[in-house]
Amino acid sequence: QVQLVESGGGLVQAGGSLRLSCAASGRIGNINDMGWYRQAPGKQLQLIATITSGGSTNYADPVKGRFTISRDNAKGTVYLQMSSLKPEDTAVYYCNARIRPLSAWGAPSAEADYWGQGTQVAVSS
Repeated sequence: QVQLVESGGGLVQAGGSLRLSCAASGRIGNINDMGWYRQAPGKQLQLIATITSGGSTNYADPVKGRFTISRDNAKGTVYLQMSSLKPEDTAVYYCNARIRPLSAWGAPSAEADYWGQGTQVAVSS
């Protein structure tokens, strides 16, 4: 079973930093685009950063210049380095990856989106 496991969330003061990690595991053929989303209480899920398999990145305006997305293809892991955190960054953060899994027989299966379990980031004033 392919899964994404997130870690690194926590409580931090405004102006501080955190690094989130999201590691893929299971029978995986390849991992394509990866990204980070967040959802604040009472608000919609928001895409905040993406990275392609080749390393090209994009950011939502609220996090540009403060957050950095990166990936380690050998580890199947995507990271989100968050700096200069603000109270409005408080949310549950979810990673997402487009993955082509392998069957039990080692054959490539259909590409699909997979999600991490979510990790809470709380930024205090």
